[in-house]
Amino acid sequence: MGLTSKSTGLSLLKNKYNIDKDDKDMIVIALAGNPNTGKSTLFNTLTGLNQHTGNWPGKTVCNAKGTFKYRDKEFLLVDLPGTYSLLANSVEEEIARDFICFENPDITIVITDATCLERNLNLVLQVMEITDRVIVCLNLMDEAKRKGISIDIEKLESRLGVPVIPTVARDNKGIDKLLETIYKMINGNIEANPYRLKYSDEIESIVEKIEPILEESLGSKYNTRWLALRLIDGDKAIFNSIDNILKENSV
Repeated sequence: MGLTSKSTGLSLLKNKYNIDKDDKDMIVIALAGNPNTGKSTLFNTLTGLNQHTGNWPGKTVCNAKGTFKYRDKEFLLVDLPGTYSLLANSVEEEIARDFICFENPDITIVITDATCLERNLNLVLQVMEITDRVIVCLNLMDEAKRKGISIDIEKLESRLGVPVIPTVARDNKGIDKLLETIYKMINGNIEANPYRLKYSDEIESIVEKIEPILEESLGSKYNTRWLALRLIDGDKAIFNSIDNILKENSV
């Protein structure tokens, strides 16, 4: 069973996440990150006054989205709830995970706190398991410097396999490079090759059996490897999300 027009693209964005794009060619960027990493500051810096707030449909969690233009491209930036992981242990985690997995934003920016990078990388790795199009924003570089923390940006970028952009969002530092990186990724001038965790032979064997079934049911839009891993882990929320998609497809 393939996806229908009702369950893809603009229709699904509007129906499930109340995301309304002014232009069908507008590029959707998800902004993810741990709480207190400067995510809201970066969101405000990029979108200025061109933003709207409300609640995610059916949730009491705040939803903020805004637009900006860079060169010849229009962007819609969706500020996901601050989370430490995507394992759906909270409403915030479920919203962030479902948006990245099922809405397929064109790019996901993961903003991290340079003063406690190790803790933040947990979310980075989880996002990279879902999508290839990831940019890591290494924020609060000024505070890291004051604390004597030195980060080898090139080595980090090489190990993660995605662009890593150092910023101080509240001082507008690094924003130009971030925008240029977004633009180059959209135009195919930067190809990310995210680091992916390798699992045991037994798990990988099960994944190989589940993936074709998911692809046949859901189509090629979704990261079936990640979905298979969550199903193996017994993630009931993923079961429900897949069930909802199949019901939408059958309408």
